[in-house]
Amino acid sequence: MISLDFTPSGVCAKNIHVDLDDSGTTIEGCSFIGGCKGNLKAISKLVTGRPVAEVTDILRGNTCGMKPTSCADQLCRALDAAQAKARA
Repeated sequence: MISLDFTPSGVCAKNIHVDLDDSGTTIEGCSFIGGCKGNLKAISKLVTGRPVAEVTDILRGNTCGMKPTSCADQLCRALDAAQAKARA
């Protein structure tokens, strides 16, 4: 399993933890510290078990209010970093 703690920027969440399968292609777990607790718990449940590519295709570029990013968009960046770690 590939695990990564990611520090997002420009959002309320302070940390995103992701777990990917050994191949780095499927999300095995996801959790957020800080941010909108109910919404982020829901996102975590929705993405767990799904392919990284599917999730990033859907969520990348999502914004929050007037911010140019969102916790969902930052999750995509965390997933990118975890996949890079899997390839290393």
